[in-house]
Amino acid sequence: MEHVCETTSSSLPRAMISRSALAAGATAAVLGGGRIADLRRDAWGHGVLAVAQVVAAAGADRVLVDAQGEVEALKLEGIHGVTTGVPDIDPMLLYGLPDDAGTLITRPVMRLTGSVLSTKRLRPGDAVSYGYTYRAAEATTVALVTGGYAQGIVRALGNRADVEVGGIARPIVGRVAMDVCVVDLQGEDAEVGAAVTYFGGEGPLAAGITRWAAVTGMDSAELVAVAGAHAVRGWEA
Repeated sequence: MEHVCETTSSSLPRAMISRSALAAGATAAVLGGGRIADLRRDAWGHGVLAVAQVVAAAGADRVLVDAQGEVEALKLEGIHGVTTGVPDIDPMLLYGLPDDAGTLITRPVMRLTGSVLSTKRLRPGDAVSYGYTYRAAEATTVALVTGGYAQGIVRALGNRADVEVGGIARPIVGRVAMDVCVVDLQGEDAEVGAAVTYFGGEGPLAAGITRWAAVTGMDSAELVAVAGAHAVRGWEA
């Protein structure tokens, strides 16, 4: 019986940080009250220096970071960093994260993406990934996509969460592997190298991190911090 086997890839997911969303989120968060922004854990995976510059420009007095070395580096930029204190600027506004109901007040700052490595046609009954937790109910095409549990695509998401391919939400099927996962294209096809969005952006998975939180029991702060730390960071408008 045919099945898709897990492979490894040197390609990592990309954490694309939107400059405009970060600026808008920082402005909204500072106007919402508070003077100290939480930039621990590499600004929740978004990048300490870049976020610090934007929140300082928006009017934050201080930024809370993990280590004294970060305080010294920020000092060179004219930014007041501290390692103690209680952050009081709303991080959900700053980073554009949805509430528990999936409502976004500001746009997501991080868009986590992978890419299609290959596609394969499945016949009814064909299975994918270790343990064969998914078998095709009908003929379909699946895609092998960069991003696995080593990069923060949590194993529990297999068979329980979607990604965005070509502007449409498609399900992750089978068990998430170390560096890749499998996506059911539901009868459609995708080009090798095509972008796949796990969460963020402006499409159907803009608030996708809400589903991740519901499935894993982790909160959005944990999820974006881990994913952002294990991805290649890039910038977009």
